[in-house]
Amino acid sequence: MLSTPFILTFSLLLSLPILFFVAPRILPPRPQSVPISPSDELDDVTLFNRAVAHSNSNPHNHNPSKVFHLSSKNPSLKIAFLFLTNSDLHFAPLWALFFHDAPSHLFNIYVHADPSSVNLTRPLPAPFARKLIPSKRTFRASPTLISATRRLLATALLDDPANAYFALLSQHCVPLHSFAYVYRSLFLSPTFDSSDPQPPGLRLTYKSFVEILSHAPRLWKRYVARGRYAMMPEVPFDQFRVGSQFFTLTRRHALLVVKDRALWRKFKIPCYRDDECYPEEHYFPTLLSMQDPDGCTKYTLTRVNWTGTVNGHPYTYRPPEVSPELILRLRQSNHSESYLFARKFTPDCLEPLMRIAKSVIFKD
Repeated sequence: MLSTPFILTFSLLLSLPILFFVAPRILPPRPQSVPISPSDELDDVTLFNRAVAHSNSNPHNHNPSKVFHLSSKNPSLKIAFLFLTNSDLHFAPLWALFFHDAPSHLFNIYVHADPSSVNLTRPLPAPFARKLIPSKRTFRASPTLISATRRLLATALLDDPANAYFALLSQHCVPLHSFAYVYRSLFLSPTFDSSDPQPPGLRLTYKSFVEILSHAPRLWKRYVARGRYAMMPEVPFDQFRVGSQFFTLTRRHALLVVKDRALWRKFKIPCYRDDECYPEEHYFPTLLSMQDPDGCTKYTLTRVNWTGTVNGHPYTYRPPEVSPELILRLRQSNHSESYLFARKFTPDCLEPLMRIAKSVIFKD
């Protein structure tokens, strides 16, 4: 007759595979993405509250998101260029050429550089010198990228009430046109935005250029990446959106992003699956779609090639591919007269890009 200890041991060994198979379906999965630390959250809330209070108290804030006539009374509407980077600014020389002949009263530059991966002791080249804002660590596929973007927006809102458009860029982005073309397209051209035709010769309304997609592949899996009901009730699935991380927002929408608390509480929840979790591609399209869908073009001005994507990264251009033909092809848009920026390029593309900068990129 089998002994009791033997039966217990055998039962235990037999139960281990069953436990291994069943436990993941019973116990909640372990979050994979990096959470926001309480100290970082407190710093951000303080900054955001200052930006909101400053904007509310300043009656001269420019706001080209409603009906707005450009006149001599508003001669200095500016574009805030927001660079979000976790490495050196590889294309700083190309951007320096972009800004070289631009009137300094028409733009500002802000850089959020991950202090753990960017050499902050090495001086940044002009015009990026002294443009660094207080920055925190960022991690791919985590809400830290949302926080970094909101820091850039809040800092630009606080810094200059003339900042009217806010263009988010990365270290892998390059310009496709001259500064004059970009400025004219955003503020002056009545025909630039094909989705919002204006009266001939007159620009009356201004929208945010942010991609907003409601029927993207695997949208449901992205929605439940934090848990099936984690986003409820603030964000039902039929209002969940996805889009490019890189946008150009009006001042009113930049302020709306900085003011938000309700949706942020949902999107900062760590995900259980990294392969379906890209908070920075969900938070901004969802928030703006829920708050002001008619104030958005629903497309981005940054061209990205998703052919042959690898691990969630877009196609990356390499030096042999850089040519005048590539620049002209990247400009082509079905939504506007042209894309204004493009990504993603390897750092060693700088030399061939510089060779065609004056003759192609900045020749409009």
